[in-house]
Amino acid sequence: MRSGSVVLLGTRIDALSWEQALGRILRWAAERQSKIVCLCNVHVVVSARHDDALARALQLADMTTPDGAPLAWLMRKIGWPEQQRISGPDLMWHLMAEAERLQLPLFLLGSTETTLARLTQRLQQVFPNLQIAGTLSPPFRRLRPSENVQMANIINISGARLVFVGLGCPKQEIWMAAQRDRVQAVMLGVGAAFDYHAGVLPRAPQSWQRLGLEWLYRLCREPSRLIKRYLITNSVFLLALPGELWRRSRH
Repeated sequence: MRSGSVVLLGTRIDALSWEQALGRILRWAAERQSKIVCLCNVHVVVSARHDDALARALQLADMTTPDGAPLAWLMRKIGWPEQQRISGPDLMWHLMAEAERLQLPLFLLGSTETTLARLTQRLQQVFPNLQIAGTLSPPFRRLRPSENVQMANIINISGARLVFVGLGCPKQEIWMAAQRDRVQAVMLGVGAAFDYHAGVLPRAPQSWQRLGLEWLYRLCREPSRLIKRYLITNSVFLLALPGELWRRSRH
């Protein structure tokens, strides 16, 4: 599959195969480059249309993958027929296996101490030779500049080459953008992946994922927290979709 990118509803999304995405991230990690990887679903793309800080963070990203099935579907419709969904939880799991094989240390940033402990235990069971350089659960509030500097120093001293950031959108994207060239590692915003892999939240069955209904499964599990998000962002996406397809057809 050829690589490139396309702008969907104002956000650049990279057209990448799994092999290309993994290869690029692992090369950056091996070279200890400061890079940002954002996993974009409908919520992220729609939110960026009215959140300037999020939009700037996505513009700074070195890789933006189609996390949501609707985005991968749209890319297939407009010229990238082989585009697959590259989601945060799946990308994280693939990278864990490669990090163990290549002996690349990693860092887990986000969620709660309890979830991080459960996640670390699970990873050590599945990947016994994986090097977990450190974990950190930051305060659930706006961080002071000095705290961000301290967190970056902790990560750098740990020697981590991959930093998985599970702070949720838009906090994780904005945080990674602020750490550009400060954190000497590849930073990946993986959202709820920590909760899934730690067993705190069940993930949608594969059949739901293939149908692009993972969002509906999540909504059924956490209606009070997610109904506003999905009601707004999914509606905006559906309303904007015909115009996006028409504009593409003209070119």
